[in-house]
Amino acid sequence: MRHETLLALTALLAAPLPAGAQGFAGMGTDAEGFATPAPDPRFEFPADHGAHPDYRIEWWYLTANLEGPEGTAYGLQWTLFRSALAPGEAEGWESPQIWFAHAAVTTPEAHHAAERFARGGTGQAGVRPDPFAAWIDDWRMAGESFDDLTLRATGPEFAYEVELTAEGPLVFHGDGGYSVKSEAGQASYYYSQPFYRAAGTLTLPGGEVAVTGSAWLDREWSSQPLAADQTGWDWFSLTFESGAKLMAFQLRQTDGGTFASGTWIAPDGTTEALGDGALTATPLEETQVAGRMVPTRWRLEVPARDVAVTVAALNPRSWMDTSVPYWEGPVRVAGSHAGRGYLEMTGYE
Repeated sequence: MRHETLLALTALLAAPLPAGAQGFAGMGTDAEGFATPAPDPRFEFPADHGAHPDYRIEWWYLTANLEGPEGTAYGLQWTLFRSALAPGEAEGWESPQIWFAHAAVTTPEAHHAAERFARGGTGQAGVRPDPFAAWIDDWRMAGESFDDLTLRATGPEFAYEVELTAEGPLVFHGDGGYSVKSEAGQASYYYSQPFYRAAGTLTLPGGEVAVTGSAWLDREWSSQPLAADQTGWDWFSLTFESGAKLMAFQLRQTDGGTFASGTWIAPDGTTEALGDGALTATPLEETQVAGRMVPTRWRLEVPARDVAVTVAALNPRSWMDTSVPYWEGPVRVAGSHAGRGYLEMTGYE
């Protein structure tokens, strides 16, 4: 298949779709022919760290909260996406798998981002479970195991190389990794490694910066993760000074309602699932960015855990101006619990 055809297919996948008809970025479209998640999953590792080509959508999604030697805060993102035109894999340009990736570095004053595309079957991008490697071109997250990884990416105005070391267990969201996304039952398989210690070097327009901090890797795959009337989501990954962590998301609906879910993660990695109604996320302040208003300060409450916090963006202008645009950046947490984390928001027109 010629390069121009690949670009056309990628543009088709990334084209804005009517909200309320197909969900954000087409994730509510019919999944006929693809495998779909089922309750009571049985994960097999390291195999499940790799790709699942019979499912339509999948990602390896890492965010990090870092600090420089003078106390300056930084955020880092590295994401590899797989999106299938049809189930299964094939060699060369016959492969129905399209890969794309996003990388970003956020400072209090700037947000640098880049994007890459590839076709499956050519070797340009892919994921190998053992020893683990996820790559697209020279962007790479790899190591002898999932617990010890080296992360690399470059863009026009940034580069980074960071070592990641897991200091806790994998965390499974929802019901043992079966994460329900709507009242109609759309779901994904979803687990995380939220316990990475991170250390490395950022290269920015002002020079190199040695950084240390923590990182959180999300693994998720599905074929129809949203209902047709869901227009986007607000997703939080927060680490509190106590050592506890919180993953929370709400999916916004065309009728003004939301569907919410989350996971409370104790410092030792034990979890409590938070179902719809167990948490609320309320916008407090908006920022005009990329021609639209985006909430960049939130009130997040989990009454059962006595959580009542304000979540505020480190840099409110952390807009990912990519083929499917969205907001993604580091946040600071204050209130009943103090800490830091990451916020992702999609579907804001």
